[in-house]
Amino acid sequence: MQRPPTLDETDLTPEQQAVFDAIRSGPRGIVEGPLRVWLQSPTLADRAQALGAFCRYGTRLPSRLSELAILVTGAYWQAGFEWHVHAPIAEKAGLSPAVIEAIRTGAEPRFEDDDEALVYAFARQLHVTKEVDDDTYARAAQRFGTAGVVELVGILGYYTLISMTIKAFHVPVPEGSPEPFG
Repeated sequence: MQRPPTLDETDLTPEQQAVFDAIRSGPRGIVEGPLRVWLQSPTLADRAQALGAFCRYGTRLPSRLSELAILVTGAYWQAGFEWHVHAPIAEKAGLSPAVIEAIRTGAEPRFEDDDEALVYAFARQLHVTKEVDDDTYARAAQRFGTAGVVELVGILGYYTLISMTIKAFHVPVPEGSPEPFG
């Protein structure tokens, strides 16, 4: 069963059209996956996509670390569409293919970069144990500042929303692409 019905771009309400146009004209340049699902509720779509634009393009974390946090979240949820979109972006941002593959398969990645190891530890702890231990928190706050840690948690939370949308609405990877967690 397809969830929800396919979005007909020629039959959008004025509210849907405004959000659709805002997403398409923004840094993403495309309205796909969970963003299309959210358009069923234009107000949610508008607010969530604005938060997403900040989390992806506006935080103080370098894109390599943001993408790492996104991949940890996508792998935790086994959100194939998310992985399909962000694994190539993470590699282009400088994350090693070996680290990316280890995260995808659930193996323990071997990091050469201390910042990457720290973001991974923080993200995994928060997802898996629902806590961040004092040592990891202190190291993250020392390295990224309080605002950086708040933004890291924001990235993890936003991409959890994305992943939950993918899973709840069965958002598939694009046709012809392999399912990374299949």
